[in-house]
Amino acid sequence: MNWRQRLGAFVGGFDAGQHHRRLRGFRATRAHVNSLIAASGPDITARARWLVRNNGYAVNAVESWAANTVGDGIKPISKIADAARKEGLQRLWLAWTDEADAEGLTDFYGLQRRAAREVFLAGEVFFRFRPRRAGDGLSVPVQMQMLPSEMLPLEQTGISAAGNPIRQGIEFDRIGRRVAYHFFRRHPGDSTDPGLAGEIVRVPASEVIHVIDPVEGGQLRGVSKLAPAIVKLFLLDQYDDAELDRKKVAAMYAMFVTSPAPENPLAPDDEDGSDGVEISPGQIVRLDPGEDVTIGQPADSGGTYEPFQYRTLLQISAALGIPYPYLANDMVKGNFSNSRLALIEFRRRVSAWQHSVMVWQLCRPVYARWMDAAVLSGALTLPGYEANRARLLATDWLPTKWDWVDPLKDANAEIAQIEAGLKSRTQAIAERGYDAEQVDRDIAAERARERALGLDFRRPGSPAQGVQALSGPGEDEGKGDDTDQTDETDDAEDRPREGEDQPERG
Repeated sequence: MNWRQRLGAFVGGFDAGQHHRRLRGFRATRAHVNSLIAASGPDITARARWLVRNNGYAVNAVESWAANTVGDGIKPISKIADAARKEGLQRLWLAWTDEADAEGLTDFYGLQRRAAREVFLAGEVFFRFRPRRAGDGLSVPVQMQMLPSEMLPLEQTGISAAGNPIRQGIEFDRIGRRVAYHFFRRHPGDSTDPGLAGEIVRVPASEVIHVIDPVEGGQLRGVSKLAPAIVKLFLLDQYDDAELDRKKVAAMYAMFVTSPAPENPLAPDDEDGSDGVEISPGQIVRLDPGEDVTIGQPADSGGTYEPFQYRTLLQISAALGIPYPYLANDMVKGNFSNSRLALIEFRRRVSAWQHSVMVWQLCRPVYARWMDAAVLSGALTLPGYEANRARLLATDWLPTKWDWVDPLKDANAEIAQIEAGLKSRTQAIAERGYDAEQVDRDIAAERARERALGLDFRRPGSPAQGVQALSGPGEDEGKGDDTDQTDETDDAEDRPREGEDQPERG
């Protein structure tokens, strides 16, 4: 017993720190997370990828996380005051998002989704900026290349040629800043691309984005979010396979013939040595004297299968941070209130992750690099950009608005908040992922087009009817004042239309 154990036994205090009978086998490591990742990281990532390829619950969890954290994309709204310059910038950004992927497989918002998926699956992902020539035909001459976690070797540790320490593939300067990443030139596990296998290339840190959600101080590399659930997912998958095999055997009409051992065993008469009996439906088989027939009856799991599955999936759901309905696609076990509470908690977690990881580590650096390249290439004209770069880079990043189960109630609650002065229309529109100024311009253009064509799709009594006075001269002739008009409209709303049933009033 060392001095800590003797002191703990003398002082008492926390049971969790004792070494009595119940905790004698609880040996927790004191190694730093970086040491644990170096020892187990590759196996964890490989097993997580295997589960996502082969286990339905695992792939559903990953896709659910990516869809909720990114959705249609986390989009920027510039804070530039000049409306014309702002609109030109937004149009140029929208055109570049289609060209952002160096592989040409998706757009920038698709890269966001892939990043969210990789961070959940492998704990981290890397993006490398790839500058392009002016003749490549891009709206802004820069693209992004996604690099999976395996491209940065964990075992790459030592001293660089410049004398800087290299830890788990990352090179640091004397004061701990990241100055470079030492990537494999080719994926070490891709046997279809054997050229340059194992070769390491140094990439400056200014050209790399490392997206990671660290859980401990000083953590260098990421850990899969599937790590706490890998064992249970794998064993549950094996249990399900065993249950399927048991049901398959139980559905067969299998018989087993037991014969007493003869005193003088003789060689079988048939040439292939098979002494089995094939049974066909309705067949009557005469057995030799002394032979016995039993029918296989596999044991039934009874009523324990469903509760066991449910409790195990709840544990997996808690480990992954994914609500049970999202993990299992089982919407039967929860009512409306419970589902809503679970969604609120889940979306708080997602919102925190969106802004602290996705926006901070990926969206902001990409936007800054894009704007620098746009100004330097002449695709974007912003006078005084070098002197006012920080102000011109100011941007709101707006995730996709989540839909609720009952959107009408939420819309009415939002309208009530706006009318009570608790929030503005700009804020409400921004929460939906749109720019309020652009929405207002679109509405004004639609109203003008409706007036030109003699159309009006606005509901009587809606706030949009207030702009009717701006429709043009002569249209208000013969109408009373605003008070009479409002009363008449309200009365018309209260009266049922011809052929309509009178609504019940409770």
